[in-house]
Amino acid sequence: MAPSKVEAAPQTNVPPSNTSGLTASANEQWTPDTVLSTLPQRPQTDSSSPLPFFHLLERLKTTKREGWRRFGIDHGESISDHMYRMSIITMLCPPALAAKLDIARCTRMALVHDMAEALVGDITPVDGVAKDEKSRREAETMDYICTGLLGKVQGGQQAAEMRKVWQEYEDSVTPESHFVHDVDKMELLLQMLEYERSHDGQLNLAEFSRVAKRIVLPEVQAWAAELLEERQEFWRAHGKEAGGVADIAEERKKQQD
Repeated sequence: MAPSKVEAAPQTNVPPSNTSGLTASANEQWTPDTVLSTLPQRPQTDSSSPLPFFHLLERLKTTKREGWRRFGIDHGESISDHMYRMSIITMLCPPALAAKLDIARCTRMALVHDMAEALVGDITPVDGVAKDEKSRREAETMDYICTGLLGKVQGGQQAAEMRKVWQEYEDSVTPESHFVHDVDKMELLLQMLEYERSHDGQLNLAEFSRVAKRIVLPEVQAWAAELLEERQEFWRAHGKEAGGVADIAEERKKQQD
């Protein structure tokens, strides 16, 4: 049974701070310890039990996705909300594409691809953190998780596989990683429209629709095109222009040529 008082859960949906993982002092290079040192209780390292890791995962449930905050959505989706829907989407991969992929691996990838954000936080392009610095922080955090927290759990084999799948997503070379990257964008598009609907047409999030043009696989492009048409209908019903990417059909044709 779910807790009866949702307000009892700590929420880390506050402006970036040392505890959110986004900042370090001017004279200090960010490391996982930048955040770990601020926690009420640090997870125990080198344990044969997975419980310290299980506790760390709670931060993914309470840390919000930052991109929406610029639009006044302060109590929006968490990082784990995002990864959960992604994982379900991978299971609904169209059959023709699924036949070419290891879907179970795609689902695992969706579930771990943002795991480092438990300490790093959800860094967005407007946060002023360079892409290579963001990658360094995330890699160090995954090393901390998979070696420091899980390295002695059941011989560390599961942790090593988790680290490998996370790196596969980051490298974005395999067909499975391409699919999961597309699913990542598709999940954002879904959330964009859902926030617009929940604000009854008073909030336009058109800037996020641009990610539709970065979707590579035709099967996921088809999902995106259907969703963008839903969005057009929603805004027409409110007597307003949707803005953003209205149609990716031509883009699909060019990428398929």
